[in-house]
Amino acid sequence: MSLRPDSLAVHCGRDDLTALGVHALPIDLSSTNPLPDIERGGDSYEAMATGGHPLPDGGNVYSRLWNPTVARFESALAQMEHADEAVAFASGMAAMTAAILAHTGQSGKRHVVACRPLYGGTDHLLDSGLLGVEVTFCHEHEVEAAIRPDTALVILETPANPTLDLVDIRNVVAQAGDVPVLVDNTFATPILQNPVTLGASMSLHSATKYLGGHGDVTAGVIACGNDTAAALRRVRAVTGGLLHPLGAYLLHRGLSTLPIRIRAQQASAQWLATWLGEHPAVEAVHYPGVDRDTRGLLETQMRGTGAMVAITLRDGYAAAESMTSSVQLFTHAVSLGGVDSLIQHPAALTHRPVAPDARPSASLVRLSVGLEDVEDLKADLDRALRRTPVSAAQTSINRMAPVATRTSTLATSSPT
Repeated sequence: MSLRPDSLAVHCGRDDLTALGVHALPIDLSSTNPLPDIERGGDSYEAMATGGHPLPDGGNVYSRLWNPTVARFESALAQMEHADEAVAFASGMAAMTAAILAHTGQSGKRHVVACRPLYGGTDHLLDSGLLGVEVTFCHEHEVEAAIRPDTALVILETPANPTLDLVDIRNVVAQAGDVPVLVDNTFATPILQNPVTLGASMSLHSATKYLGGHGDVTAGVIACGNDTAAALRRVRAVTGGLLHPLGAYLLHRGLSTLPIRIRAQQASAQWLATWLGEHPAVEAVHYPGVDRDTRGLLETQMRGTGAMVAITLRDGYAAAESMTSSVQLFTHAVSLGGVDSLIQHPAALTHRPVAPDARPSASLVRLSVGLEDVEDLKADLDRALRRTPVSAAQTSINRMAPVATRTSTLATSSPT
């Protein structure tokens, strides 16, 4: 049966529960497993250590190689991303590292092309030289020119962190030719965007964010084709990057409410982005639903505008420092995508290791809009913004005419 996103989110990855005689998701916390005998156990171990699945009669052997709770979440995420498989890791950065190693480790190709802006951790990993790769950073339109005979991978993020820039996935895939393309899909989630259906080889999530949605699990996951999944599992088995089963359980449970959370958070983000655009302390709003989609990618690539908003403040770093220290309902913290709203200053935190010429503006503040009442969020932001140097001398935003609530563009049908 073909299910729409809301139904799929509730039922994906649960096909085996009836046979197990349970309704709620089970958790298998075993670190080791009994072996049927030496030969069958050994064959199963070899299959998993080289990127395959456990043999039906050979057992799961050891949790670094395989765990049924993790595998169940992987199946669910693959269904939501319309991919063959998914491979879960202990963090988003573990997933990114595995993707780079899987494509450069034995291929003899050591070159990676990366479209900026990217999440600061990804940018730093690529630029640090820790993985022994050579990186060409570029913009979307420069990918084809950056490709070399030894290019192993192209990496992009859309919407980009933290500026919310949109990158045309199909355009990058066309420029990359035979080179695999990895898309960081964290901000969009499988509800708003499915990179694999647009030609990308991999769709990566920091599952810590929207997939879990409650700020209580750290994880990463990559949706991809079968051959890529095998290569990723091999790296994971060797490096020990498997997601803990309790984390997998929390993520799988979080998927059930992902569509409704995204819809509610997106509606508030749309309203706040429009309101912030009229605030005297705000120089610019960075949000796909306001003015960041000159190529119509919301209609051809995404199914909504998302719940992340960034703003550039008129009084620069001083205003950013004042605002982030003055909020009361928003939590001043890194990360994003949870049910509670967060605020942070990327240049000083998540993007601090990025090269100065690629670092976000010191006047840019990033908001992750949660599930609180939008009027309460507005009041909190207004209170904090009125304490900034520019806004303190101007008329309160409360005297402005109210703006109309924007209608969510989130679709409820599966992509074609």
